Amino acid sequence: MLDHVENHSLPRTAAFFDLDKTVIAKSSTLTFSKSFYQGGLINRRAVLRTAYTQFIFLAGGADHDQMERMREYLSALCKGWNQQQVKEIVAETLHDLIDPIIYDEAASLIEEHHLAGRDVVIVSTSGAEVVEPIGELLGADRVVATRMVVGDDGCFTGEIDYYAYGPTKAEAVRELAASEGYDLERCYAYSDSATDLPMLESVGHPYAVNPDRTLRREALTRDWPILDFHRPVRLKQRVRKLPVPPRPALVAAAAVGAAAATAGLVWYASKRRALVT
Repeated sequence: MLDHVENHSLPRTAAFFDLDKTVIAKSSTLTFSKSFYQGGLINRRAVLRTAYTQFIFLAGGADHDQMERMREYLSALCKGWNQQQVKEIVAETLHDLIDPIIYDEAASLIEEHHLAGRDVVIVSTSGAEVVEPIGELLGADRVVATRMVVGDDGCFTGEIDYYAYGPTKAEAVRELAASEGYDLERCYAYSDSATDLPMLESVGHPYAVNPDRTLRREALTRDWPILDFHRPVRLKQRVRKLPVPPRPALVAAAAVGAAAATAGLVWYASKRRALVT
């Protein structure tokens, strides 16, 4: 499926992966709702609501408006949470909750890209406190994720500092390419959602993974490969198909600037109706 090992005399390359429903079978943020409840961060009613939201997400029925309402709900929900407590809860439950829902196909692709000499970058709308540990678990080299504002008391204010969504993902990819020397024409990107079209369009090798209806239509129109991932498996139970060299420690990519975030809001307003229909 992939090219041969990179020629190190050429510019560097990378593979950019969306996370939810692309690398793992569920929403990374919503998967931790029970753990947040047990940690006293949310009440039972919130657990039930996040369970319903997870169902809508998995059913593929969450349109653009619903995703925006989901973002607003989760932002309000985590207001007042202590950031360090969130990190500790995620660290304690990461292997039990995330390890079993990693797609075997995605894990194999990550191995293949590493073997070919490419960096692997997770680009996710979920919060950094959740995505960065998952990225480390997967052996990713870098992570781009949504970042919440943290007050002087160490708690989330409910405001978003950087929202990794739509065109802001593509902007982050371009900024990483500039800083790391990636040749985007020779880079790969994987996603399940039409909201990631800007990111997919920014690389030379875009792939639609378990695509929603709109992305599937776009992929067929543009002759992009469509992949079907359906085998979640624990990493320890996988039979590694390729020898993978040790990777450097994961680096959290810096959030893009305010201009990119503004561009995301403008893009959302202009594309909302087109993506829902």
